[in-house]
Amino acid sequence: MRLAAFTPPADMDVGELIGSAEKLRACGRPGLANDLFRTWLRNNSLHKLAYAARYNYAVMLLEAGELAEARDQLQLAMLDNPLFSPAAINLGSILERLGDRATAVETWRGVINRLGNVTGEAVTHRVIALNQMGRVLEAAAILSPAEIALRTSLELDATQREVIQHLIALRQVQCSWPILAGTSKLGASDLLAASSPLALAALIDDPILQLANAHRYHTTDAQTPEPVTLGAWPPPDAGPPTGAPARRLRIGYVSSDMRHHAVGFLAAELFALHDRHRVEVRAYYCGIPHEDALKARFRDTADGWTDISGMTDRAAAATIAADNIDILVDLNGYTKDGRVKLFGYRPAPCIVNWLGFPGSTGSPHHHYIIADPVIIPAEDEIFYSEKVVRLPCYQPNDRKRTVATETPSRAEVRLPARGFVFCVFNGPQKITPEMFAVWMSVMHAVPGSVLWMLCHDAGVSERLCSHASKTGIDPARLVFAGRMANPHHLARYRLADLFLDTAPYGAHTTASDALWMGVPVLTVAGRGFAARVCASLVQAANLPELVCHDRESYRDRAIMLAREPDRLAALAERLRRGRDTSLLFDTPALVRHLEALYVDMWADYCAGRLPAPRLAHLPLYHRIGNDADRPTLPDRESLLTWWRTRLAHSNAVQMVPHDGLLWPDCQIPS
Repeated sequence: MRLAAFTPPADMDVGELIGSAEKLRACGRPGLANDLFRTWLRNNSLHKLAYAARYNYAVMLLEAGELAEARDQLQLAMLDNPLFSPAAINLGSILERLGDRATAVETWRGVINRLGNVTGEAVTHRVIALNQMGRVLEAAAILSPAEIALRTSLELDATQREVIQHLIALRQVQCSWPILAGTSKLGASDLLAASSPLALAALIDDPILQLANAHRYHTTDAQTPEPVTLGAWPPPDAGPPTGAPARRLRIGYVSSDMRHHAVGFLAAELFALHDRHRVEVRAYYCGIPHEDALKARFRDTADGWTDISGMTDRAAAATIAADNIDILVDLNGYTKDGRVKLFGYRPAPCIVNWLGFPGSTGSPHHHYIIADPVIIPAEDEIFYSEKVVRLPCYQPNDRKRTVATETPSRAEVRLPARGFVFCVFNGPQKITPEMFAVWMSVMHAVPGSVLWMLCHDAGVSERLCSHASKTGIDPARLVFAGRMANPHHLARYRLADLFLDTAPYGAHTTASDALWMGVPVLTVAGRGFAARVCASLVQAANLPELVCHDRESYRDRAIMLAREPDRLAALAERLRRGRDTSLLFDTPALVRHLEALYVDMWADYCAGRLPAPRLAHLPLYHRIGNDADRPTLPDRESLLTWWRTRLAHSNAVQMVPHDGLLWPDCQIPS
């Protein structure tokens, strides 16, 4: 096909131009389509619709990966028509991809500040620009401006669930209390109802609401568009449908965190310790493209490694199904870069929720959740949609973690030369005003003590200092630890005397780090999964006396340990002496128990006993449970009574059938 045949006539209108170029692109001639645009623009640079031609040309260039030329065309389009917001929105996205985030943000800010006509289209463009700004600023840890952008977006369109979720997360990471600060269109209960499962775990210690919220999140944000089973089960070489297959069980692990990440630091030994006479290990990586030593370690110790990060959910699921995986383990759940949707394609017969997400998925596709007797006691199994199976201790640990040999001096990390060091190395998003008040009370009772906190943002540290000052604590007694490479981060734990856990979302990897480094950890055992992990770890480290059951006993024990250094030293010595033999760090035993669970799961499947997720009435639970003004519920029974009373009120309006969860388990108090 000759180029001359596609030279546009001088009077070709923009619609014809765009249509002709699209036909060329569709029949596999993108080069000719580009030539067509270039020729038309060269001859019609002053055309009143040249901006539209440039915009569509830029879209085609963008699809071809020609970012710099697409940027140039969009900049020219904006010169032709400064009020054409789509060009500015796309230009910002290209600038971000080219690494110029600051200019990208300013480009979107121009869309927002442009007055123009207040039309539906103009509002839509402003919302898009605000959300793009908020996303980029959040990723760059420019937190307060990111929050302002998202809050403004919600003032224009209050129906955006994802924006609400990011707004809540931003307020949590900034310790902006109260977290559920409403807008002119959204009250606190509206925000609570739209919160993400991870954010909710740090807001309210209610496993019933957490289950209902997870189910709502799955159905609205993580549902597979085409619920199709891709696997043909059992696989042709699986042997008879009883017991274990004739070959080794094929275990697939799906995770974005098989790298330098909190979950990666925990599970780094897992693949190498699997018994290759019993299982074959396949890894499916869905994280960032960055390479590091930990990622290489996972890859080298798996029997197969597939990067699915660039695949669609359906393509990734088809890849897993083609590998004939027997048991597929979701190590992400509802966490960043997780691929929950691919599990909806049922790429393996048994699907397991473990380690990455601290709670139930509320999903119709996950059959099992792995916990332990502390995290999910037998009486609490009703709070989980999956069948609960247990390890002696739920969390693996890497016994080969690298720790820097040199301990920094107190002066090097800005700790005072003397004084008791309370350590809080959980992220700021886990800090609640209630627990912060407890810490301030402890510091009042322990003169000269300091609170050593992990914080990378100056605005957050200033806010925490302000909160401390309001309680009468000198802000200088709050010491903030910045980012360090993990070996050096672990080494600085040696300077801490006692690790104080957060609640209701407690320490996971950070607790294991502290215990590995010989620092006792004080925790409160709550009701939900995230609120009980630390209690499990502390007990598995053989320090059961450091598990408290309410904030008052936690406060008293922290003060007692600071005032009785010999007692604390004895606990630290017990921890150090028993570290290598404790349940917490016996990773080979954990893997043996894990493989036994896998054999039992496969037996369930072969015998037709695969558990069905319990999802009845969860939308009702979500609707009636989202009350930001709920009273403080001090124990399990008061929590259950609160829920049953609300269910009784709903039942009075419309009958609520028995659901196997809470209704109608007992009489409602009059």
